[in-house]
Amino acid sequence: MKKQLSTADVESYTQPFLDFITENPTVFHAVDAVAKRLESNGFTKLSSRDQWNGKIKKGGKYFVERNGSSIVSFVVGSNYKPGNGAAVIAAHIDAVTTKVKPISTKPTKAGYVQLGIAPYAGALNKTWWDRDLGIGGKVLVKDKSKGKIETKLVKLDHPIARIPTLAPHFGAPAYDPNPNPETQMVPIIGLDQSGPDKSNTLSSQYTGLLQGDTVFASTQPPRLVNAITRILKEENSATTASDIINWELEVFDTQPAQLGGLEKEFIFAPRIDDKLCSFAAIEALIASTSNTSTHDNPNPTEDDSIIKIVGCFDDEEIGSLLRQGAKSNFLPSTIERTVSALAPNQPIPDLVSQTFANGFMISADVSHAVNPNYLSVYLENHAPQLNVGVAVQADPNGHTTTNS
Repeated sequence: MKKQLSTADVESYTQPFLDFITENPTVFHAVDAVAKRLESNGFTKLSSRDQWNGKIKKGGKYFVERNGSSIVSFVVGSNYKPGNGAAVIAAHIDAVTTKVKPISTKPTKAGYVQLGIAPYAGALNKTWWDRDLGIGGKVLVKDKSKGKIETKLVKLDHPIARIPTLAPHFGAPAYDPNPNPETQMVPIIGLDQSGPDKSNTLSSQYTGLLQGDTVFASTQPPRLVNAITRILKEENSATTASDIINWELEVFDTQPAQLGGLEKEFIFAPRIDDKLCSFAAIEALIASTSNTSTHDNPNPTEDDSIIKIVGCFDDEEIGSLLRQGAKSNFLPSTIERTVSALAPNQPIPDLVSQTFANGFMISADVSHAVNPNYLSVYLENHAPQLNVGVAVQADPNGHTTTNS
């Protein structure tokens, strides 16, 4: 008989995932959290710029990042032989969101300070109205003492922004099904403190920029720059706004992930697609090494002879075409370099082709569960229910990876 988990069991089992979602709202924070989780479990970080020969060993555990937004981790079996297969789980770790524009300063309107944002994939739809939004992401900072540009993560995870709806009392305009995202879905981030006669205008904002002032901060709302700088100062007190070279910031829902339903059988959370599969795959890889893939393991199991790989990729929501996406060379080059490091002086192209032929890959992503209020839109016998089992997607036109 199937064992039923108690409410306490459910809460303790799901809490690590809930914390992961809440604490890591941007793709950069999520990948950083995965990297730290791997390092704490004995994985060694590799650099794509370094030579891997001599660094990768049988029984070893490794990971490599790209752009700070994609990560591939793998475990080499203790009994691995060149040409053996690779077992791969591939997921994406980005999520539908909105991003701060390269020049995000907006002219003040009616006393409000607003922020220029752009949709990433299918964002800025009606689900973004009236939400408590935070801001965070990756900042490139010039460290004058080292003479280097470094990457820092920042997060303003209390509500910073809101995209307000028009009250229904205004009639038809409030029910416009196609609002203009450039003019009607611009988030408010504060009140203008310059007074009614000193409202910002585009011409005054960019005068310095057009005359040769190329400081990145001059293209951003001053109070947002100050807020980001305050966070950076916590790590390096010498940091100033002029040290910010660039940033890639996301706007995100600050509502924490939590359990819901009468028996707490649901996960109510933002960004489940596809951090759920990324989190599960990483945890599975870590768990698979608890009794295997060690140099002194006295009882090796069958999967000790393969390479186990988990890839968590960026840019899936926009087509996976960038260098950190699943369609890039990130995963195949990682496999090729690993095989090469484990098979010195052997014909690498043959071994790589053999590795692929003996391998298996699961493309792991979330699917749409059936909505009981719209049953008529689903194909007969193809309406996945929650908590029943894993959904396997198949498409006769080849738009999914499932085949026989």
